[in-house]
Amino acid sequence: MFRDFTLSAALMGLLAAFVGYAASFTIVLTGMLAMGASPDQATTGLFFATLGMGICSIVIPFLTRTPAAIAWSTPGAAFLASSVVLPGGFAEAAGALIICAVLILITGLLPALARAVAAIPKPIANALLAGVLLKLCFAPAIGLGVIPLMMLPVLAAWLIGVMWNKLAAMPFAVIAFVAVLIFGVDLHGGAATSSVALLPEFTALHPVFSLHAMISVALPMYLVTMAGQNIPGFAVMELNDYPVNRAGLIRGTGLASLLIAPFGAIPVNMSAITAAMMAGDDAGRDPSKRYWAAIISGLVYVTLAFATTAVAGFASLAPAELITGVAGLALIPALVGSLSGAFSHKDQMEAPALTFLIAASGMALFGVSGAFWGVLVGGVVWSAKGISLKRRS
Repeated sequence: MFRDFTLSAALMGLLAAFVGYAASFTIVLTGMLAMGASPDQATTGLFFATLGMGICSIVIPFLTRTPAAIAWSTPGAAFLASSVVLPGGFAEAAGALIICAVLILITGLLPALARAVAAIPKPIANALLAGVLLKLCFAPAIGLGVIPLMMLPVLAAWLIGVMWNKLAAMPFAVIAFVAVLIFGVDLHGGAATSSVALLPEFTALHPVFSLHAMISVALPMYLVTMAGQNIPGFAVMELNDYPVNRAGLIRGTGLASLLIAPFGAIPVNMSAITAAMMAGDDAGRDPSKRYWAAIISGLVYVTLAFATTAVAGFASLAPAELITGVAGLALIPALVGSLSGAFSHKDQMEAPALTFLIAASGMALFGVSGAFWGVLVGGVVWSAKGISLKRRS
């Protein structure tokens, strides 16, 4: 194993971990806080989410000898950020996270469920993802209107990163975000000046389970995690000629998600962006040795988990509009990609349009969120129009 270690793989693993964490930790914090988590509960959830993806990023590549990239469910966190707070608060949200993890695990155990998820038309799945992301993608513009002097440097840094290399966009934005806090916020008397513990103060969280949370939160989060993370992640690995045991990987990440969910952590899953980085030539000439890039990324994630208290404490000094603005910037590429995929079939525009609009509207019917109804309505319209098109041909 250690004979396979290469410097190029190690450097790519460091870069992938930095890009993966910097691009999305604000989304995770925003999602948990939006669902009613206290600062301590959000910090605890971020700690276990980071630790979970770190351990999976070490164990899975070690066992498979492939650069399998593991990340937390960024679309799932974005969905939480755009959802209505549940009556039971974050405790009920934690119950939904547990149910979501169970669904992921069952998908790896039951091929029939995996086929059912795969049978959802890709434009419908993409439209759902776009609808979930849209609200948070408005945040940079809203932040620019509310706190222009703080948001402008972040936007400028993000744009410079986009023009140089799209993978640098969010790291540049996060660096600007840190600079804005250092020079634009009074840190004296803030959380950043207090002594920082290595571990967060774990607060008691007693998950509450309800049918409402299962349908409104757990099921849509499961769908966006599968459609927005797992399926693209598998596709990247297969595109780079690596063998992929889909059921096994879903079981592994589903089990890890189930173990961390009681602490308020979002699910972990396959990643497409960091997988593309670590499975390519930049991670080493020999494909059989690139798995070290994923292992190194996992070691970095575990290290970052123990910096969660400092990260969350520092981020808590920022205005809410700045935090959500940074989170929204990170989701723009995913929004563009999902919208492009949603309307890729010229003969089937209505179904994804309805799915997108209903999911993005924030509506609720009979207490059930629009994400669920969007998929249901979109699926019915897709099937009905498909039958109509077949009769005409």
